[in-house]
Amino acid sequence: MGIFRRNKKEGPAACCCGSCTPEAMARPATGNASGGVKVLGSGCAKCSALEQAVREALAELGMETAIDHVTDFAQIAAYGVMTTPALVVDGKVVSYGKVLKKDEAKALIRKARE
Repeated sequence: MGIFRRNKKEGPAACCCGSCTPEAMARPATGNASGGVKVLGSGCAKCSALEQAVREALAELGMETAIDHVTDFAQIAAYGVMTTPALVVDGKVVSYGKVLKKDEAKALIRKARE
């Protein structure tokens, strides 16, 4: 039966539906590789609270790292995050879906940078 055969011409892996261009797929991949600390979220009160806790944690750790606040949902989805706020340290998602306290954020940052 022909419906169970694979296409002989298979291209590179696509994102979700196969309609993405190579340029669009390369853009989120380079965003994930960048270092630093990022807060992912729409800019609501919970996202701002997470950002403030991360700023305080970085100050206590003595790290002079700039915090990027990503509000674009396409970039957030590129990290695989579906629940915000989320925290990304050096390209790795370390927390999502909850507002961290300063001590929790400090522990996650320290662990991610070991």
